[in-house]
Order: sequence, then structure tokens, then C-alpha cells
Amino acid sequence: MKKTPFRLTPYQVQWLLIVGFVTVGYALYLRYLAIEFSTVALACDAGLHTMLCKTRTLVTSLFKNSVFGIVALIIAALHVIRPSIVLLTGGLVAAGFGIVLYNISLSGLAIGLLILGFARPAPATA
Repeated sequence: MKKTPFRLTPYQVQWLLIVGFVTVGYALYLRYLAIEFSTVALACDAGLHTMLCKTRTLVTSLFKNSVFGIVALIIAALHVIRPSIVLLTGGLVAAGFGIVLYNISLSGLAIGLLILGFARPAPATA
């Protein structure tokens, strides 16, 4: 059985660039304008019930339990076993959130595994 290497088309590369920039941008917004911004933190801790406060609470509980890094690592391991654009996109999203939102070690390992998903044998030339 002949294995073909996992290669991305130009449209898939553009899709991954858009998804990566949007993910990291939103994670930076959450980190610096919702989680670490003292005015928002004090208002949310005082009992303000807005969507930003609910998102802040959810994201804080997720990164305290290393959910972003664990999910990124699981998806990256699946991507190494059977590479696909869906797994690569999901791993990129989870790892992007994990890198920005304090799950650096697990998300960094996941990014390394995502890169290893491209390490397939070269096609045999005739």
C-alpha cells in the first residue's frame, strides 16, 4: 500500500493563516483586555453580568485546568497518526489559545507534534 505525503494546497495554507491570526488575536484580546485589565477584572469580580465577564470566567477556569494544552496535545497526537486539515486546524486553534493563555508547555509540545505530522516518507520517483 502506497502512502502519499500530507501536503497542503495553497487554499488550505491561506485558511490556516486566517484561522491562526484570528485565534491568536482573540486570545490576546481576552488576555490583555479581559483577564489582566484591572478595571474589567474588578467589575467582573464585583458581580457584573456581561458576556465579557462570563467569557472571562470560562477562559480562566479552562486555562487553570490546562484544558487548552491538553486538547492541543490530543489533537496533535491524532494528527501525527492520521494527518488531515481538520485536525491541523483544530490543533492550531487549541495551541494558539494555549500559547497565549498560559498553557505554554503543553501547547508548545503540541505545535511540535503538529509539525511532525508533515514528516512522511517522500514519494518514490520513477
